[in-house]
Amino acid sequence: MKTTRPRQGRPRHTPPSDPNASGREQILDAAGALFVEHGIAATSTRMIAERVGIRQASLYYHFATKDEILAELLATSVRPSLQMVDRVQAWVPERASAAAALYAVAATDVRTLSRTPYNIGTLYLLPEVLAERFDTFRADRDRLQRSYGALGASAATEDVTGRMPPDRLGELLIQLVEVVIQIRRTRDPEAADTDAIASSCLRLCGLGEPGVVAARDEAGVLLSRLA
Repeated sequence: MKTTRPRQGRPRHTPPSDPNASGREQILDAAGALFVEHGIAATSTRMIAERVGIRQASLYYHFATKDEILAELLATSVRPSLQMVDRVQAWVPERASAAAALYAVAATDVRTLSRTPYNIGTLYLLPEVLAERFDTFRADRDRLQRSYGALGASAATEDVTGRMPPDRLGELLIQLVEVVIQIRRTRDPEAADTDAIASSCLRLCGLGEPGVVAARDEAGVLLSRLA
């Protein structure tokens, strides 16, 4: 008697980084890899579906367009930091200093950018991301930059605030944090990098080493309470 073997599922082109990830997360993971490897324009939804090992129609169940996938990936690179901004602002100035709040936000931002799939931050300056359809992402990043400026101005010494308005300070602080994107091009960021970058934000605001150490210790307590 002839028996039929059960049909095997379509093999994955590349296994997901997290085998327990949901279908939506696997699509984002695959898209992130392809966007970074081939660029946005050269990546199609068919390529993304094949990378995950699903039909293209199944991908559309989660995302209507490629741009929607990219928008979600970009959002993951700023959303946790904005949430931290909102949370720490409730602790300033009554329960936390502006310097500690700035350190906490910068450290959270560095960790977020260190964990985004396939270093999505490298896509920030691509021409496609400047399109109107990604206005929400750019508005979120602008809000994060303004928050850096406000926290930095509150934490900075009079010498710094006298020479640098909050908008310029915010611009420099967010660029300093985003140096971790460049670090990821050559190696995996370490915990020491997070501290070095967050501490450098405080030094940019004019704090000396005693002030940096005090803010770092206070931020550690703040982050543990907000965890």
